[in-house]
Amino acid sequence: MNSLVPFDRILALLHRAALDDVHWPAATALIEHACGATGNVLTVCQSTGNGPRVHFARLLYGGEPRQDLAHEYFDVYYAHDEGPPRLSERPVGQLVNVPDLYTQRELRTSAAYNELWGRGQGQNGLITRLDWVDGLSVVWAIGNPIASGGWQSDQLRLIESLLPHVRHVVRVRQALAGAEALSGGLAGLLDNSGIGVLRLDRQGRVVAANAPAQDILRRGEGLSDRDGALHASLPVDDGRLQRLLKGALPVFGSETPPRGGSMRIQRPLLQSRLELHVHAIDAGQADFGGHRVAALVLVVDPENRPSIDPVQLSMLLDLSPSEARVSALLAEGRPVREIAATAGYKESYVRWLLKQVYKKQGVSGQVALVQRVLTAYAFPRR
Repeated sequence: MNSLVPFDRILALLHRAALDDVHWPAATALIEHACGATGNVLTVCQSTGNGPRVHFARLLYGGEPRQDLAHEYFDVYYAHDEGPPRLSERPVGQLVNVPDLYTQRELRTSAAYNELWGRGQGQNGLITRLDWVDGLSVVWAIGNPIASGGWQSDQLRLIESLLPHVRHVVRVRQALAGAEALSGGLAGLLDNSGIGVLRLDRQGRVVAANAPAQDILRRGEGLSDRDGALHASLPVDDGRLQRLLKGALPVFGSETPPRGGSMRIQRPLLQSRLELHVHAIDAGQADFGGHRVAALVLVVDPENRPSIDPVQLSMLLDLSPSEARVSALLAEGRPVREIAATAGYKESYVRWLLKQVYKKQGVSGQVALVQRVLTAYAFPRR
């Protein structure tokens, strides 16, 4: 492990990667260097009735992509790999040594472990689940240790301390994708109409907010600003929010770098909850106390979902045009009667189509299908 790499330098790159994934290769290369590891891979899969569907997979060695190995693994080996089902039984956030996912016999006979994991330099790597949304499995793996003697305790501690930050990158990217704001950048986010965006100064006061955020604050349903400071309506949520904001703002002399996080905020008059992502902004260079944005707050209102494109949804979930159309309308919050009127179908035909989708996706009921649609539609595909 390279103890000369500052932890806050790694976090700064992860903060940038959350808003612009062009920084992800550099961030993971620095993580590999600091941890003394060989390569890393981030994957996002979704369970379906026909097995898992891969939404995202990026394999990097020192910041350089090896998508050929990623595609080969999922095309050839994944269906027969004994490890993933056992990983799904492990607790979220638990680091697992890759060999521990296989029996002694499988360590000798498994094609995935001996061939692909061998060529990919991951036979003695570490792997963990970073799941957040039901039905969406996020897995991050680190390649073999460079030094002989296996993983050391200081390496494991460093990797474990990075897990919540890697998870936060995924959450923020997903939220931005759902609002079609992936390419907006920090400056362009305020112009986005699909997600609430607030900028906070180093004291945590709101210095700018886009139209959706202003509307949320004006209504005061779950979130409001009192004298410029953000507060949640319910005391239990407000306590969590204040701790989250405090952790994302810079503190002079603190040895703990600012860190982001996510939470859901209850709304007393509505069943749905606001999804809130607090993101620390790296200063980049000394500001000499100048007034600057120190944190970004992204607010997703499920009552104001963007429209779902049936054509894109059809490709994402392998649905027929009719199945995709009724599924998209359902995910937009429309009841069966309205779906039938909008699509020009009989209500009985809409219900039949939905049942076909349930079977294809391996889900039961409208709520589970809506979660599946929104998850598939929100996460960026490569």
